[in-house]
Amino acid sequence: MHMKTFDNLLEAIDHFKSIGYTMDFNLAFDKLICTENIVRLHPEKFEIIESIRFDENTDPAEESIMYVLESRDGKFKGTMVSAFGTYADDISKELLDKLSFHHNSAN
Repeated sequence: MHMKTFDNLLEAIDHFKSIGYTMDFNLAFDKLICTENIVRLHPEKFEIIESIRFDENTDPAEESIMYVLESRDGKFKGTMVSAFGTYADDISKELLDKLSFHHNSAN
């Protein structure tokens, strides 16, 4: 785990891009996708290296979490940002379970 602190989300994204986590992942129903590289990773194909929560506002709706992700084979590295609760109904239970575990253990 990296354990560096960041002042904001953009600073964290820039830092991880500078050390090789360049892909921008998004949620799809049962997988993570990176459209620019046409990559699809099912929950068993990636690891969450770190999760960082950002509370940049006093409004709970503004809370976000950044996941630092890497495929198990090490070929794909990137980040995903989520307003966690917003997407919970649109993803599979397996993917939600994997993300929830890290969300609940984030600093």
